[in-house]
Amino acid sequence: MPIRVRLGVMLAERNVKSKDLAEYVGITEANLSLLRQGKVKGVRFETIERICQFLNCQPGDLLRYEEGSPPDGDVEEKQ
Repeated sequence: MPIRVRLGVMLAERNVKSKDLAEYVGITEANLSLLRQGKVKGVRFETIERICQFLNCQPGDLLRYEEGSPPDGDVEEKQ
C-alpha cells in the first residue's frame, strides 16, 4: 500500500508508550498495534485527532504517501 503509517516512529521520537497513547485515545492496545503496523483499512478522524493531541503532531507526521509502492493485494503478473 502506498500509504505508510509512521506512528511507531512518532512514539519512539517522543519516548511514549503505546499503552499510554491507547488509554488517552480510548482504543485498545491491540487496535493501536494494528494501526501502528499499517494493518487497518480505515481510521476515524477523531482517532487521528486524539493521537495528534497526545503526540503534539500533525496528521501528516503520522501518514506518508510513497509513490510507486504497489497497493496491498496487487500482484504483478509474470509473462
